[in-house]
Amino acid sequence: MKETSSIAFVPRYFLLTLIFFIPFLLFLSYRSSIPTKNPERFSSETSLGLKIRPGYKTYESYIQRQLNKTLNLKLREIWRTRDWDRKIQVFTRFFGELKQKKLLSNDSKALSIGARMGQEVEALKRVGVSDSIGMDLVPSPPLVVEGDFHNQPFEDGTFDFEFSNVFDHALYPEKFVGEIERTLKPGGVCILHVSVNKRADKYSANDLYSVEPLKKLFKRSNLVHVRTVDGFGLDTEVAFRKKKAI
Repeated sequence: MKETSSIAFVPRYFLLTLIFFIPFLLFLSYRSSIPTKNPERFSSETSLGLKIRPGYKTYESYIQRQLNKTLNLKLREIWRTRDWDRKIQVFTRFFGELKQKKLLSNDSKALSIGARMGQEVEALKRVGVSDSIGMDLVPSPPLVVEGDFHNQPFEDGTFDFEFSNVFDHALYPEKFVGEIERTLKPGGVCILHVSVNKRADKYSANDLYSVEPLKKLFKRSNLVHVRTVDGFGLDTEVAFRKKKAI
């Protein structure tokens, strides 16, 4: 009698175990199916603070995408009409403040990188920096000449001052900065307007998460200041001064 009862108990115990254990197995299966970030990749991107956007198979395809924006007839019409005076006013204020900080003077030979129609150049001239020129993939005479910021068409040590708000469009940030330091005179100043809090422009080739990568890229310069600005979607101004030769 005892043996029969024990045998009958085993299946019931086994069934009860399955009833409670199966939901637990299903829960574990569900958890394992939830996608998670790759910790190694996430950590690497965060520590570097700079991420190159994928999607460019060749340098030519990258250039063509940038030209798609620069040559857009509707945008060019906006840049030369509705945006013209508004941007000149804002840039005039920025450059005026830089003159007060002694980072720019009337005697400076100045370059605006990625100048489009030349609003920044016109603003430089209006604050008294008459020897100013802009550079872009598409020229806009007389204020902007043709040039690729990965390979500037200027001699070493040409400029006292360089400004750009298109760092996010650089596919090769190291070349972008390297060309700035090459064409700056010793003691020359570079001002970058960047975004570290927004990812807005679909034409951007990189995303910047802090100013730390910029400090590493400017190998031949000292950081002068970092400040918050409101520059047409860009939130941070970073100033560097090229080291003087010893």
